[in-house]
Amino acid sequence: MTRPLDGITVVTLEHAIAAPFCTRQLADLGARVIKVERPGTGDFARAYDERVNGQASHFVWTNRSKESLTLDVKHPEAQKVLAQLLQEADVLVQNLAPGAAARLGLSYEALRDKHPRLIVCDISGYGEDGPYRDKKAYDLLIQSESGFLSVTGSQDEQAKAGCSIADIAAGMYAYTNILSALLQRGRTGEGCHIDVSMLESMVEWMGYPMYYAFEGAAPPPRAGAAHATIYPYGPFLAGDGSSVMLGLQNEREWAVFCKVVLQQPDLAVAELFSSNSRRVANRDALRALILQAFSTLTAEQVVQRLDEAQIANARVNDMRDVWAHPQLQARQRWTEVPAPGGPIPALFPPGRTNAYTAHMGGVPSLGQHTQDILTGLGWSAQAIETMRQEGAI
Repeated sequence: MTRPLDGITVVTLEHAIAAPFCTRQLADLGARVIKVERPGTGDFARAYDERVNGQASHFVWTNRSKESLTLDVKHPEAQKVLAQLLQEADVLVQNLAPGAAARLGLSYEALRDKHPRLIVCDISGYGEDGPYRDKKAYDLLIQSESGFLSVTGSQDEQAKAGCSIADIAAGMYAYTNILSALLQRGRTGEGCHIDVSMLESMVEWMGYPMYYAFEGAAPPPRAGAAHATIYPYGPFLAGDGSSVMLGLQNEREWAVFCKVVLQQPDLAVAELFSSNSRRVANRDALRALILQAFSTLTAEQVVQRLDEAQIANARVNDMRDVWAHPQLQARQRWTEVPAPGGPIPALFPPGRTNAYTAHMGGVPSLGQHTQDILTGLGWSAQAIETMRQEGAI
């Protein structure tokens, strides 16, 4: 079955999360992704931990279906290999340190004349210009710089996102920009330059709190796992010690919630709680009433009442629960892919389609494909061995 990016070759000089997450999704769609790694150590995310049969959790998540080629890109022979790869490439992706790609001759300006159809995607913390251009940027730093931390956490303390949200945002915008560039190239025959900033990616996602604080207005208060500006909306403890997440969106749902879930229909018209803004202002008093009503119920019973009332709700799952989530199991969203140390489960990419099956290839060991790639480029066994001895690969 033909995949959307079959026949597309991506060369990537990447590390950590943003660029690898982008290119893994291109690989999911059928692109051949050649991951250029430093000989001996590779992508430093390989060493973050050893939680997945000896492999790093970040790395196995973002690097399946790729070919690993070890190259010391500063070595003259390795530079010849890189030049050969770019002759065949459709896309070049990099998220090296600021200015590193340009020093290697891998900027869009340096490559454009020789490779007019090449799409070059640079991912950085702050973009290719401006006063912050040369600042290093990591996920938590961008969460902070973008204002995300200011609205996340409890009243007493800010909190970071539990996953690499800034990296993920940048990776997604790089991915969608590359897809758009491939479509555009199909019309014009020309490649282009894409400049993705982690800061801009996160600030886009901060649109709601920014507009809420428009022209100096007070920002949304930090409300932990609850919603800052809608109530009741968040986690509530049931009598068995388990939490249930629920959310109300309008006055109709509030009335039904009082009648069916709390079984206190008069509460719906109480003056303190007669609008969302009043419920937010009096959330402590309302929370006490809800917890009192839930104290005699198990979490399962609370969920049954919420479902009967058609009030949106969810379990407060941990990672063990998500691995075994019945909805993912029922929809057959898990498969298995090879990885160093043994096969591992992998989630199919979101967006189930009947047009093709996603490419779910293995997680590469460091340099696993070096010999095959170089042989395919015409390098002899003796030349490859010489490069190996010199540390070029």
